[in-house]
Amino acid sequence: MNKNTGLVAIIAILTLLFLGTGWWGMSQKNEKEAFMEKNAALQNTVDELETLKLDLTKEVERLEANYATLAEENEALQTSVENAQSVARQKAREIANLKKKAAAENNSLRAQIEELLKIKSELESRIQDLEAENEALRSENEQLSTDLASSQAENEALARLNKTIQDELKRLTHATFKASGFRVEVEKRKPKATAKSRQARRILVSFDLVNVPEEFRGVRPVYLVITDDKGTPIRVSNPINAQVDVNGQVMDIQAVSSREENIGENQRLSFRHDLENKLRQGYYRVAVYTDVGLLGASSFRLR
Repeated sequence: MNKNTGLVAIIAILTLLFLGTGWWGMSQKNEKEAFMEKNAALQNTVDELETLKLDLTKEVERLEANYATLAEENEALQTSVENAQSVARQKAREIANLKKKAAAENNSLRAQIEELLKIKSELESRIQDLEAENEALRSENEQLSTDLASSQAENEALARLNKTIQDELKRLTHATFKASGFRVEVEKRKPKATAKSRQARRILVSFDLVNVPEEFRGVRPVYLVITDDKGTPIRVSNPINAQVDVNGQVMDIQAVSSREENIGENQRLSFRHDLENKLRQGYYRVAVYTDVGLLGASSFRLR
């Protein structure tokens, strides 16, 4: 009986030990599996951060290259090359300092990635600023080129007009019968001078005839002719067509007004022409003829 009781006790103890050992083994296995899963997750996170860091580094390098290209274009567009180079160098130093600061102050991957993101954002912002500035400079340069071309065209038109006037004065005037003090004024509706085409309402012309030879004195027709820089007469409702005889050669003219004038030895003559139509912007030529040639001419410009 005692032997059976002891045997049962031994079997019970062994069973408990066996169960305890099994439970401990299972517990260790579960802990090991949990640890392995946690370690794998941590490794995946580290790998992802490494990949993100690598991608951001490549993106920053690409942005730096874009920034350098834009900076070169900016330097070419800047009116002050020295100032543009100084700004570009300063921005390059700032970027280098940001990168050094990121490497020196941040040891963890997350901190480095944050710094790279800041650098990326800064580069993108500066690239946008440079693109906007370059676009503004391009527009300004285009406007300057347009203004320069317009100015050159106007100067060429004025030069052609003045040459035409001088050639005609030499060819069509008599050495002893020509105007002096030739003056042209453009007025607004009120008697006030203007150079604006939309305000021009009348043209005033005045000149002197002095020491007129006897052969040219007496009653003669006097014609006022107004043309644009291409020689086209301005529009009037009743143009006056006439012929001028210069040294035996007849020339046709179209005048805006005319009158008979008793020419003496010395006098000052004047014309007033009220415009029927508004004149466009540009250069215009005013000339005064008699039946024997050109007395004088001048030009004016309307803006």
